[in-house]
Amino acid sequence: TGDMKRNLFIWQIIGICFTAVLGTVLHFLYQWTGVRAIAWASAINESTWEHMKLLFIPSLLFAIVQSFLAKDDLCFWPTKLIGITIGVTLIPVLFYTLSGIFGKLPSVVNVSIFFVSVIAQYGVELLLYPKLTCSAPLKWLAVSFLLVFLSLFVVFSYYPPKLPLFLDPITNGYGITK
Repeated sequence: TGDMKRNLFIWQIIGICFTAVLGTVLHFLYQWTGVRAIAWASAINESTWEHMKLLFIPSLLFAIVQSFLAKDDLCFWPTKLIGITIGVTLIPVLFYTLSGIFGKLPSVVNVSIFFVSVIAQYGVELLLYPKLTCSAPLKWLAVSFLLVFLSLFVVFSYYPPKLPLFLDPITNGYGITK
């Protein structure tokens, strides 16, 4: 636990890089391969939901790696839940706000929204982690919520609701299109 808190800034920088790089690869992985078995982790279309998944999956994978350093720290998973939730939520908030103001956004803005959301996630975690006081029930509640979110990303990859958040603006379809 001491090593984790002592080196937290470095770990958060590594997390930003890991999430940004893996999220970028996952954006194209399904398109490159067409393998349905990886659809749960990679973007299957250009919907806002799929872009949220590109932050969630790498962040969760990185958190699992980090958790071995955090060991029994009760605040690790609650901090991760808050950070990941903020990062994932910022994607639709920024996208819909900016597109509501300016109309269709250039690709560079859409990509920037992803990177800003990743940086915000890890920044919030950096600020919160040393300050939170947590209990074992809170730790397990946070883990449970993250597992529910993961389940939603997996299920909605294959069976998306017919809601605007899941609509691919390019094909006007939902879910896997090829």
